[in-house]
Amino acid sequence: MSAPQLVVHRDKELMAQAAAARLITRIVDAQAARGSASVVLTGGRNGNGLLAALRTAPARDAVDWSRLDLWWGDERFLPEGDPERNVTQAREALLDHVPVDPARVHAMPAADGAYGTDADAAAAAYARELAEAGENHGPVPRFDVLMLGVGPDTHVASLFPEHPAVRETERTVVGVHGAPKPPPTRISLTLPAIRAAREVWLLAAGEDKAQAVAVALSGAGELQAPAAGAYGQARTLWLLDAAAAARLPRDLYPVGSA
Repeated sequence: MSAPQLVVHRDKELMAQAAAARLITRIVDAQAARGSASVVLTGGRNGNGLLAALRTAPARDAVDWSRLDLWWGDERFLPEGDPERNVTQAREALLDHVPVDPARVHAMPAADGAYGTDADAAAAAYARELAEAGENHGPVPRFDVLMLGVGPDTHVASLFPEHPAVRETERTVVGVHGAPKPPPTRISLTLPAIRAAREVWLLAAGEDKAQAVAVALSGAGELQAPAAGAYGQARTLWLLDAAAAARLPRDLYPVGSA
């Protein structure tokens, strides 16, 4: 477990640009050290904002896109190509514009795919795919960076406060039923899978995230505030804009952090 580190940016646009630059550096370093890199993407406005910033970043081409594995932290269990699916939005924001290897883009199953409308079977299949890619036959790969958006209720991925999925301690991927925000059926990594990553980055921008950030960083339990239970093996990084950090004590981060 790594203690959270905070970086606070002036606004969400600067946060997205700085996070994209940070991600490029991390991917390039991982590829130099091990030949390839493994990143878990997140959806939502902040996750997609980061991808859009990465698309236009000056250093974008420093990444060897053919040696990058991309995974997802969660997915809305909707038909392939649905505009609400995280993978659809990621393709529009970035993936259709860079030379990724399609075989290394590990999208979560869709609701009209091989498993039909059975989200639990789809989740189990994604868990098997993760295990097949796991180092030393572990349950998941050792992700270099796993990114998570923080919801106004402190949810991360599709792990909602007090929901059964946030209580999972064994499985790496679960079907989520009756989610408190639409659509109600989803697929999500669990906290054990998230905490296997080398680095976990939590993204939050906007006034509507300020209370969630303050709660998650105040020592709340992970059942009540799932974001509090998301941390990496080597690093846990909270990337915030000033609005999202507004309710934090100023001694948690340097003035003018970024």
